Amino acid sequence: MSTLADQRHLIAALQSAHAAQLIETHISWVLLIGDYAYKIKKAVDLGFLNYLNLSSRKHYCAEELRLNRRTAPGLYLEVVDIGGSMDAPQFGVQPAIEYAVKMRRFADDALLDEKLKQGKVDASHIDVLACNVARFHAQCAAIAPSASYGNAETIRAVAMQNFEQMRTLLSDRIDLQQLAMLELKTNEAWQACAALFESRRSTGRVRECHGDLHLGNIALIDDAPVPFDCIEFAPSLRWIDVLDEVAFTMMDLLQHGRKDLAWRYLNAYLEATGDYAGLGVLRFYLAYRAAVRAKISAIRASQSVTGSDACAHSLQACRAHLALAQRCLTDRQPALIITHGLPGSGKTTFAQYVIEQLGAVRLRSDVERKRLFGLVALADSCKQIGDIYNPEATERTYSHLEAQAKKLLECGECVIVDAAFLKRAERDRFRLLAESMQVPFKIASLGAEADVLRERISLRKRDASEADVAVLQKLMRVQEPLVKEELPSVVWFTTEQLPGSKSNEANWRKLTKMLDRI
Repeated sequence: MSTLADQRHLIAALQSAHAAQLIETHISWVLLIGDYAYKIKKAVDLGFLNYLNLSSRKHYCAEELRLNRRTAPGLYLEVVDIGGSMDAPQFGVQPAIEYAVKMRRFADDALLDEKLKQGKVDASHIDVLACNVARFHAQCAAIAPSASYGNAETIRAVAMQNFEQMRTLLSDRIDLQQLAMLELKTNEAWQACAALFESRRSTGRVRECHGDLHLGNIALIDDAPVPFDCIEFAPSLRWIDVLDEVAFTMMDLLQHGRKDLAWRYLNAYLEATGDYAGLGVLRFYLAYRAAVRAKISAIRASQSVTGSDACAHSLQACRAHLALAQRCLTDRQPALIITHGLPGSGKTTFAQYVIEQLGAVRLRSDVERKRLFGLVALADSCKQIGDIYNPEATERTYSHLEAQAKKLLECGECVIVDAAFLKRAERDRFRLLAESMQVPFKIASLGAEADVLRERISLRKRDASEADVAVLQKLMRVQEPLVKEELPSVVWFTTEQLPGSKSNEANWRKLTKMLDRI
């Protein structure tokens, strides 16, 4: 059986023979040689993985190939035997003394975390990633009823294991106190979510996911985000709730200081899947994923020379992730915002701004109306099922939005409902909802000149809204204006300028102050 020392000798020999660039993590080495990358697993047992035996490393190389071809078929090529001797190893030679996963190499700075630091990740990348992850999850196998993965007790065991392992890696008294407090809060959050964990498992939300979808495991290749390097070593970390997977990427964006992209990513995923019920477990998973990264940083610190810059950097990263985990569990500011305006008035653009600035969840009537009738967001409803805009369908849509908003508020989230709300009765039902739940309620009224509205509608392409100029003209005649009793809750915005523009600055500050968010 090869030891870690034997492997280091082999890696040095390969690096020398091929003039290879070496990347090392806590569980593997990656040799960059020409157009290819060769990933070799370390002979380690870290509790959550065991690569000590050569046979296990061979098995997990094969699993890595199988699983990663689901999201990155162009990157993962084959499992390669490494033969010869520790002093003179050779690729493709038997009998094998080691194994490697052969991958197609991509640019050194292609990882999403690096691109983010360079300011080269934009909203379109996040939207594409969210849609691709939603599509991937839809294709992943759902857990079998007889399997143990993904049940409430398994989730608790995996989460608590993080704290057990970190207690052996951290020695500072303040770190250990913070760890104990977070463990207590995590256990409380788990208890609150236990029934929902089981419900989501029984309804097919636990699937064979990627399992490790942080920004360092996503590469921009041909300007498209490609997830790679999924969890192959522990099925319990891969067979997870899809919202657990989403939470990892979202948490990493938050940790990188990109709250705007984090909430954009979440909302794009929810809009694609309709899985708003998953918000009940999101905060738990955000904290859990932050704790996972804290643990990885603690392991790296333990593998570094005490007092070195590498050790100090890893400990700093560990503490930052523990602090983020704490905030994810405790920072909740539920509020309800509804938009008000005619077609083309900029409601969706405004709602997107709210999402990114406040950290909110959007419910978009154009999308949810179609979902209620079994249609995708961009479907032409008239060609498929006929009129879904009659009074009965509209009542059904607003009732659905109200029910969804109530659930999201119960989860402690700030909610913005992106709908026209041209009838006072529609606005009143949401005001009463907010009052019943004792959360702030505001109406963002959006306006533009009639010719601007018509022009925007005529230029629309690939949008969930199906309102045309004729619909605009009809709604202009039948809309019910805001009345005196509603005005204390109203903030007016002109959408001829962007929501964050100078002309809307005072209105935006008024809205956030009314929501107690300054």
